[in-house]
Amino acid sequence: MTSDPSISSTATRVAGTARGRSAIASGATWDAAVDEALQDLAGREPPDLAILFVDAAFASNYADVLRRVQERLGPAHLIGCSGQSVIGTGLEAEESSAVTLMTFDLPNAALTPIHIDPETDLGRLDVLDGAVTTWLLFADPFSINTEHLVAALAERHSDVTLLGGMASAPNNAEGTAVFLDGESYPAGAVMLGLDGVEVHAIVAQGAEPLGQPWTITECENNLVRTIGSRPAVEVLIETLGALDEPTRLRAQQNLLVGLAMDEYAESHQRGSYLIRNIMGTNRDEGWIAINAVPRLGQTFQFQFRDAAAADADLCEQLSQFTASRDADQVLGAICCSCNGRGVGLFETPHHDAAALVDALGEIPTAGLFCNGEIGPVGGQNFLHGFTASIALFTAPSSDG
Repeated sequence: MTSDPSISSTATRVAGTARGRSAIASGATWDAAVDEALQDLAGREPPDLAILFVDAAFASNYADVLRRVQERLGPAHLIGCSGQSVIGTGLEAEESSAVTLMTFDLPNAALTPIHIDPETDLGRLDVLDGAVTTWLLFADPFSINTEHLVAALAERHSDVTLLGGMASAPNNAEGTAVFLDGESYPAGAVMLGLDGVEVHAIVAQGAEPLGQPWTITECENNLVRTIGSRPAVEVLIETLGALDEPTRLRAQQNLLVGLAMDEYAESHQRGSYLIRNIMGTNRDEGWIAINAVPRLGQTFQFQFRDAAAADADLCEQLSQFTASRDADQVLGAICCSCNGRGVGLFETPHHDAAALVDALGEIPTAGLFCNGEIGPVGGQNFLHGFTASIALFTAPSSDG
């Protein structure tokens, strides 16, 4: 997949379907960008849902942005967060300060908003027990442990899909915020429960397997001590040594591990694994530390971050979706891409946004480059890195 060179990184782009509309606009000031984005969205019946992502360059004016959007659109509910860059239909505004806004008319949906502050006891959130099929979740990565939050929600409701990501800003914690129903929160997380609307999840991880799968034969907390009854570091060195030199050089700079979601599967390929970082190694003791807690007997394979694999994974999953559903049933998409993707990975702009256009046409799209992405792999919800986590809102099949 190649990005469309005609798409300007500073353009205004508007897209619409029967129930969804979106606009992305850049501007030297917050009000210029917001007013441009609102130009085609305002003046209609108030939408049931608005999705808003704001470039962190406008951090000092988040409250102003929200007030303007609430006044002009009057949505029943609004959710979103800050981004170091934002995404719209076919466009990723990595080189300009922009806002992206999407609205949905969801007359048969029930929407449940929640703000979670860092001290919230999840066990006391009785509203989580309501009828919900999907939670949209956006979190501030510097004030709340999003991985623990996702795990707690997954444990409590394993049949509910979680989709979203962590707020971002160019200067780490400076300027991150999450938005809910007209309020900007510098800490915690926001969630919106959806029932009565179909949401299809796509999580493209963008990692290429190296060598062969192994079985974890000894582990402790986040340490993988042995795989295949051999020291893990020894197997890693052997795996890298077997690669041709160009691949080895690429892999050494982007080395990851994959933990299989189902060790009983007949085969494990790209997309079969939960991808995690290597945090450190110890040659003397032979262990590898990863940012996950593996299981004894779990299938394990070394991986590396790769632009070609990321492109193939995303395009393949979108192709699988279009094989099962008509593209014209898609109402809109929320695209949460890792801040390690974009031009830095693909060397050309607009990759993930253009992939959506290639597969589905110019559907309404809003998104951002995240500090971490949330979505299901193997039927379980996780916090990811290096991924594109996409929520596709679709009309019921009977609607055509």
